[in-house]
Amino acid sequence: MTTPSTDVLIIGSGAAGLSLALRLAEACEVTVVCKASLDEGSTRYAQGGISAVLDATDSVASHIEDTLVAGAGLCDPEAVRFTAERGAAAIAWLSALGVAFTRQGGDSASAGPFHLTREGGHSHRRVVHAADATGKAVSDVLHAACRAHPHIRLLERHMAVDLITRDGPRRGERMCVGAQLLDLDIGAVQSWHARSVALATGGASRVYLYTSNPEVATGDGIAMAWRAGCRVANLEFMQFHPTCLYLPAQGSRVFLVSEAVRGEGGRLVLPDGTPLMDRFDPRGDLAPRDIVARAIDHEMKRLGIPCVYLDIRHRGADFIRAHFPTIHAQCLAWGLDMTEQPLPVVPAAHYTCGGVVTDLRARTDLKNLYAIGETAHTGLHGANRMASNSLLECLVFAEAAADDIHARLPGLSLIADADEAPSSAPKPCAETVTLHHNWMELRRAMWDYVGIVRSEERLLRAQRRVALIRSEAEVQWTGHNSDPDLLELRNLATVAELIVRCALQRRESRGLHYTLDHPQTDPHARDSVLIPDALSFPLHAMHWEG
Repeated sequence: MTTPSTDVLIIGSGAAGLSLALRLAEACEVTVVCKASLDEGSTRYAQGGISAVLDATDSVASHIEDTLVAGAGLCDPEAVRFTAERGAAAIAWLSALGVAFTRQGGDSASAGPFHLTREGGHSHRRVVHAADATGKAVSDVLHAACRAHPHIRLLERHMAVDLITRDGPRRGERMCVGAQLLDLDIGAVQSWHARSVALATGGASRVYLYTSNPEVATGDGIAMAWRAGCRVANLEFMQFHPTCLYLPAQGSRVFLVSEAVRGEGGRLVLPDGTPLMDRFDPRGDLAPRDIVARAIDHEMKRLGIPCVYLDIRHRGADFIRAHFPTIHAQCLAWGLDMTEQPLPVVPAAHYTCGGVVTDLRARTDLKNLYAIGETAHTGLHGANRMASNSLLECLVFAEAAADDIHARLPGLSLIADADEAPSSAPKPCAETVTLHHNWMELRRAMWDYVGIVRSEERLLRAQRRVALIRSEAEVQWTGHNSDPDLLELRNLATVAELIVRCALQRRESRGLHYTLDHPQTDPHARDSVLIPDALSFPLHAMHWEG
């Protein structure tokens, strides 16, 4: 049977993956892999917007400064400048595709100036949005464009298992030549060859018990890249969104209440109505997310309360319905009217700030392998992501990767003699009771021991438990390698172990990583970089020739 092939294999169908596909498809054949339906990813649930300098009173320099401050001294200034300078062009590209951003006056169909909102960490209004459902607006347009493009093949209900690699032409060089894909409908694994591969699988916040992320956010790209020999960095910086709706009857999946609610005047208050944030930061309710999340966590533990409250009633019912129609409607479905009562909120795991190490062309340590979006560690976020910089990063680095792939593709050929496992028939599923227990134990251990506030004792406890679960998952995978739930557990356990290792390596408190044993911030900021044992090529390997 002939091994299927494509020019570029993109694993992931969020804003990063689909933007890359559209930018490449005029020049080559692109195949996009998504393990659920095309629109089931974190992008669709992004409410707030995309940060970009579009107002005359704002500046790129200000956007850079705000990002550096939010990143707690750990951002790569070059990556921050690279991203901020390309913000306006990214918005123009989306607008040309048909994304109907909200305009001044509230009319998304007009040609007037964009309505800009403000979120935590931003010193200016620079967040472009489509009401309070920006991710859905962006997703819908990207999905339609990709489905209509004759050079884009969409493989829905396919899950990447592992990357296919082989030795490169230079001594000590390793290259990516494809990936093994699990067809979820028939349960069979098949190898795909490609001239270039891009990881755009999103983050790993499902490693925690409570998260705003959809079920597909299981760190697949990070785990695959690590197993293939790529460095990862700064995975200890897991962002907890401070305002997720507190709905204990709904289980572990929570509903995110956009930071734009606070940007438009919403106040965090205690059950008795006392303002919460004024005692913790001079920026009050518009402090960066790490500060707000820790403040809420502190007050919940101090007072023994299950949640705090977000109150925007003072802006009036008409304003709330006009600016936050999606949030208002969803809250009503759960019996909460934000025009008449404050919303109960708690922090929940939201965004992975570290990831697979890349350069400004989105290149990883493996030749011909790129990583973009939340999967990647570009240096933009540092120790804490500033609100609405995430979709911007997806767009900017998708373009950077596309430019690099365009330039290199004429010199690349398909590699058919790769070191790969053969395609396989379906195998039995793993034992459900064991799988479910390990899945819940992993996420509970991460929530309890590697959460908003940490200690060395908690981290070491987590390390022991996670290591056991990961080793069991690897053994099980050998005998049941067509079980998607087991594959997700294997990936989550791998990423959990990397998160704990990065956290133990950092002997300070900085940004999203706060430890009781080392509450001070080291004056010398350093990335937490992990190097796989299999990494035998030079650490400058991402600077490929050609």
